[in-house]
Amino acid sequence: MRNLIKWFSRNNVAANFIMALVLLAGISTWLKLKKEIFPETSTNVVSVSIPYPGATPEEVEKGVCIPIEEALRDLQGIDVMRSTAANSYGVVYVEVSGDSKVRDVLDDMKTRVDAIDNFAENIESPVYEEVLIKNQVLTVAISADANEQTLRGYADRIRDGMLSYVPQKPDNWLDKFISSFGGEAGVSQVELSGIRPYEISIELSEDAMNAYGVSFDDVAGAVRASSIDLPGGAVRTEAGEILIKTESKRYNAEQFEGIAIISRADGTIVPLSSIANVIDGFEDVDLTSRFNGKNAATLQVFRVGNEDTLKVANAAISYLQLIRNDLPADVSIEIWNDNSKYLKGRLNLLKKNAIWGLILVLIILSLFLRPSLAVLVTLGIPVSFTGAIWMMPYTDISINMITLFAFILVLGIVVDDAIVVGENVFKRMRAGECPKLASWRGTHEVGVVVIFGVLTTAAAFTPMLGISGVSGKIWRNIPWIVIPTLLFSLVQSKLILPAHLALLKPIKPNEKQNIILRFQTKVSDGMEIFVDRIYRPILKLALQGRYIVITVFVSLFLISVGLIVGERIKWEFFPEVEAEIISTKVKMIEGVAFESTSEAVLKIEEAAKKLDQNYREKYGEPLIKNMLATVGSQPFKTGFSPITPTGDNLGEVAIEILPGSNRSVTARELAAEWREITGAIPSASEVSFQSQSAGSGNAIDLELSGDNIEDLLAATELVKRKLSEIEGIIDISDSNVLGKRQVSLKSLLPEGESTGLRLSDVGKQMRQAFYGEEVQRLQRGRDEVKVMVRYPKKDRLSIDDVETMKIRTKSGNKVPLSSLVELEEGRSKSVIRRTERLRAIRIAADIDRGNPNANANQARRNLENNTLSEFSELYPGIKYEFYGEQKDQAQSMEELQTSSLFALLVVFVLMAIPLGSYIQPGIVMSVIPFGIVGAILGHILMGANISIMSMCGIVALSGVVVNDSLVLVDYVNRHRIRGKSIVEAAWEAGAARFRPIVLTSLTTFAGLSPMLFETDLQAKFLIPMAISLGFGILFATFITLILVPCVYLLLEDLKSLIFKPEKIQNWEDKFRSEGLERLASYEDN
Repeated sequence: MRNLIKWFSRNNVAANFIMALVLLAGISTWLKLKKEIFPETSTNVVSVSIPYPGATPEEVEKGVCIPIEEALRDLQGIDVMRSTAANSYGVVYVEVSGDSKVRDVLDDMKTRVDAIDNFAENIESPVYEEVLIKNQVLTVAISADANEQTLRGYADRIRDGMLSYVPQKPDNWLDKFISSFGGEAGVSQVELSGIRPYEISIELSEDAMNAYGVSFDDVAGAVRASSIDLPGGAVRTEAGEILIKTESKRYNAEQFEGIAIISRADGTIVPLSSIANVIDGFEDVDLTSRFNGKNAATLQVFRVGNEDTLKVANAAISYLQLIRNDLPADVSIEIWNDNSKYLKGRLNLLKKNAIWGLILVLIILSLFLRPSLAVLVTLGIPVSFTGAIWMMPYTDISINMITLFAFILVLGIVVDDAIVVGENVFKRMRAGECPKLASWRGTHEVGVVVIFGVLTTAAAFTPMLGISGVSGKIWRNIPWIVIPTLLFSLVQSKLILPAHLALLKPIKPNEKQNIILRFQTKVSDGMEIFVDRIYRPILKLALQGRYIVITVFVSLFLISVGLIVGERIKWEFFPEVEAEIISTKVKMIEGVAFESTSEAVLKIEEAAKKLDQNYREKYGEPLIKNMLATVGSQPFKTGFSPITPTGDNLGEVAIEILPGSNRSVTARELAAEWREITGAIPSASEVSFQSQSAGSGNAIDLELSGDNIEDLLAATELVKRKLSEIEGIIDISDSNVLGKRQVSLKSLLPEGESTGLRLSDVGKQMRQAFYGEEVQRLQRGRDEVKVMVRYPKKDRLSIDDVETMKIRTKSGNKVPLSSLVELEEGRSKSVIRRTERLRAIRIAADIDRGNPNANANQARRNLENNTLSEFSELYPGIKYEFYGEQKDQAQSMEELQTSSLFALLVVFVLMAIPLGSYIQPGIVMSVIPFGIVGAILGHILMGANISIMSMCGIVALSGVVVNDSLVLVDYVNRHRIRGKSIVEAAWEAGAARFRPIVLTSLTTFAGLSPMLFETDLQAKFLIPMAISLGFGILFATFITLILVPCVYLLLEDLKSLIFKPEKIQNWEDKFRSEGLERLASYEDN
């Protein structure tokens, strides 16, 4: 290493080429990288969903979920299996164990499920997918005072146009050059929502069937036989091969109406139009959407693969600007929930913080070192950053809010090694040494401790790589930025920096200085005076009273731990991410009329308008930018469900509010006020007000499971009652909600059996009449269209219609349904959940974050200790498990602790090597617990809660704080080697390392300070990690300068108590002889 440093210090052209290579590689990679708000990540969950049209949850459970569960029960690689049976569909979710590949498990699942032969009839094909957390780019709302058919036409036209739109090439050469790195930009995935899917409905009345003597089967068979495309092979003629085929597929109502249903002997035919009413319309479900008060359809634009969020958004926005001119004036196209806008805002926010951090680091270095030296040291920041960016594609990392924050986090740390090198070279130059010699000698002198210092910092960030699950896939972004940045900083400080330092002018004591240098000299001399007059006397006193000093520091540490354990400082798992969307989901009692849900949604809309009015009166500007109200669906998905919830009893109102940077009120506070204004909603079973952000969902998410349904229901009610008694708990709900009223065909009556019918025959005819028989599916453009045969809507409105329905017997007679079968009225389940093949009920609750006494962890402990712990006696066989935020928290904390212990062991080994001791690393690592004191004090000063982000900051802090201690202990050893007493060596080393220790701490704090004092609500969730690191570093400075020398002497005191003086003297002599050889190498030419 010595010869390599020496060679580069004398060949600055080689050093500049390396620097240019890293800079160019990093910049070109930046242009290619995808940019997103949060990293798109898989969840290690795979799902198989099977539509079962018209089926109740009980039928779905028996006909779909249980057969799949039984087929998969012994499949390797499955950690947990859950299923959901709802109206018309069933989904089975499989959590893949950590040591198995998701794709392998998915392939095995396909094989098992495709082999199942006892599925219910009329189910559709299974859909398999790996569940991804997708980040939507933007939503386009198309609104007009028009009917559904016209609105759907506009939406289809805009969707098709957007997907085929090719953005214009840039005009100027710079944009062309930049775009050449990034590839093509366009829109690849657009989903239509808020409007019903197309359907062709053939409505066949009982009177028409009687008049023409036909049945549902006759009509369905005739339509299938007449609407068909069928290849017929080929004829090989002398002129060549001629293909033959049948081509009579129908695609619209007019074509279907001409199909012959009855062909008489006299040659006359009866077309479908004479028997039935053919409607080319929409699916027979209720669904309406309003955007800012007008009927609307929405298009959701997604990013696919490695597409760039900003480029996709720009392509979509460019197309919409073109299409606006071609649409009627009353058609409004609005872009909302535009994540690209938020991403730009966050990029600018973090860019601003990075620039200010860089400037502050440069100013601090210029004050205490020569300005030219400060610039060369600061140059390490862009070199290290571009090096890390260069590596990002290889670690599968994108540009997102987490990675940008990681760059700010490492901004002040990355120059630590360059500061130590630069300050040491500067000290030699001030002593009169030539820059060409001082550059490589000074670098080599601190070379070993600098290398191992950087490696210890890198090791301290590795625990974040040990977190599994969704959290782990997000947090791995931080170490994969920090570690490469630190390694490239090592290359810069060891090879590039010495080459640049060698070019500096020699320092001449009597040389005339300009005003900047004069000011810098005064500041630098002022620090020397501070060291001699204040620090040295304080350190001398501390060394004399070292036992008192250590006792005081230990007491501070214990007080800090007590504040956390006693929850004097509030704990939250994940700091809230400020949102620009607040959505209210309402779920009415199953079976209510669609009109009742519409009234509830209207009430919520009116409350939102009142909220906007209150804000306008208070702050002088409107709060709500856009409002989307949906009845019959809840398009804003939460959790991992691949299916958008639909139903007459569901509604949602989502409002887009001012960006976080433009308001001082949080989205949580606004949601709470909206809840208060709305008040109670009659017939609502669940109402939740949520700010759409990147938090971890509900604060309490508990699942009870068991095979005894009565015990399960009783346990659920007990838990809900206990939760309602805990202060600050809101939005308590459970998944065991009664579904719609149902009429069940239980068995055939004797009269029915005498007709020769089976119950299945009656059930099939009833399904044909009320749900309908699917005749075929058509691909019409981009849309899949079902063709259904059923009763007209007017014959499907009451229970009387069911009872009086005519069933056709095998002899051709028509008998009322009620005289053939025993009918039983009841209620179905709204949804049936199962976990590990047992019935399960999910209980969810949130905390009122505006209530100072609300604490999710206390609520959980209260519930666990006072209620759940008694389940084994009260309800044997009922299991419970926390999910969501609570499960993530427990798992993440456990994994963080385990991997932190391993990281500390690595740090110990990395310090033992340069120090050549098994004991001295203990001195260096003694600062780690006391760094926590600074982090806790920082949270108190800033009024922040402790969170998982704070814990990650504390873990990272452990690697950063040991660097200065390592250099200090190394210098104590050097003074001892040169023959000074232990007390004198500790005293001199403290004074000698005062400048670099203070500089590294100040630059780290300065780099983080713009983020620490950021008022933008968007940065709120990142601040706790910056607090832990920033304030921890500041406090660690005092620890390093005062406590480390005291601990060093304390260990020597212990040594003298345990070992004989002769043995200690032998060690001392050996230590000095080996050390003198090493020190001599630093002066060798």
